[in-house]
Amino acid sequence: MPNINKTRRRNVAPDNGKDLTRLRIALTAFFALDGFVFAGWVVRIPAIKEQTGASASTLGLALLGVSAGAVITMTLTGRLCRRFGNHPATVVCAVILSLSVVLPPLTHSAAALGAVLLVFGSAYGGINVAFNSAAVDLVAALRRPIMPSFHAAFSLGGMIGAGLGGLVAGSLSPTRHLLGLTFVGLLVTAVAGRVLLREEAPAAPDRPHHDDAPAAPDRQHHNDAPATPNRTLHKDAAPGSRRPAKERVRRRTDSRIRVLVLVFGVIALCTAYGEGALADWGALHLEQDLDAHPGVAAAGYSCFALTMTIGRLSGTTLLERLGRTRILVVGGATAAAGMLLGSLAPSAWAALLGFAVTGLGLANIFPVAIERAGALAGPGGVAAASTLGYGGMLLGPPAIGFMADWFSLPTALTSVAALAAVAAAIGFTTRRVAVG
Repeated sequence: MPNINKTRRRNVAPDNGKDLTRLRIALTAFFALDGFVFAGWVVRIPAIKEQTGASASTLGLALLGVSAGAVITMTLTGRLCRRFGNHPATVVCAVILSLSVVLPPLTHSAAALGAVLLVFGSAYGGINVAFNSAAVDLVAALRRPIMPSFHAAFSLGGMIGAGLGGLVAGSLSPTRHLLGLTFVGLLVTAVAGRVLLREEAPAAPDRPHHDDAPAAPDRQHHNDAPATPNRTLHKDAAPGSRRPAKERVRRRTDSRIRVLVLVFGVIALCTAYGEGALADWGALHLEQDLDAHPGVAAAGYSCFALTMTIGRLSGTTLLERLGRTRILVVGGATAAAGMLLGSLAPSAWAALLGFAVTGLGLANIFPVAIERAGALAGPGGVAAASTLGYGGMLLGPPAIGFMADWFSLPTALTSVAALAAVAAAIGFTTRRVAVG
């Protein structure tokens, strides 16, 4: 009997709101930790470059280890989450992330750096799929669109990690700094991980079919299955011949879900493309094309990141008032307008305003896309959409560089506006089948 009860408790929602609140706090801590650790590593890249003696091109190849590890692991973590659960996968990936962040400053060659970054990138990609999948479960259990709040925690963690890294860069070696990140990461994992391992993942309750909630797959199955053809098959054919019709309906439903997950992945890609492009090229545009002071140029990405964080902190309220479709459409249109201003403005201050508006517009598109993909297809949907989104972040910087060589940097940056407009158009075009 005890074994039966344990089995029955799996994937059952916690008994009360306090349990769900604890889960939310624990997941928020992991999102913030992810941003904090990653930003802490990024600010020490120049020092590690000098330590390894790598050239710019060699360093670029070594840094691909992060991207390669993340993309490869994202495709596998969805399966691991389905087998072992989102919560254990989150905790394990957090431990590996915390331990691997201290490895880069221990290397003395670009090849060794690339190898350890492959491990670090694998943990980074894995935890992103795991805790986003866990967050999707919690969103469904709470019946509130709180996904942006988790991504706001990631942004805040990144801002704190980058700021703290800048403060200690002159006094601490990369090894001591990143070792400190390891201790912080293991401490947060020990505290927040206990909550995740103690509480079962909440089961998604039956959702009301309101304007922004897609029908559950089972409901779609029944809606899509025509009664008359089934009745005809039952009369004129053997009893077992109804199965092919049901199988066709199931395949149509599965195919539709895969297409919708791909749609949300493309939306995530369009958003992440802008984040990657602004992170790498925003400051250069301000300094090179608009003759901004280096301090003003450095503030470009800060303006973008700050307004994105503010937008995500208010994301739950906006989603409850406007719905997902309007967030996708209005957010994409706002980002497109902001980036046109940011890339084509004749003055640095106008460009800074454009970057800030772009951050507000893009803030909640990525969280909505990941949450919808997870709601449709579970951890596999999160993995697919995250992989596409991360691919957009990888694609952005080199694509901008090539276009800048062919045309000019301001012209190249308008591609961010174009893809934001594409995200808005996709959100509007698929509003009935995807989010309403």
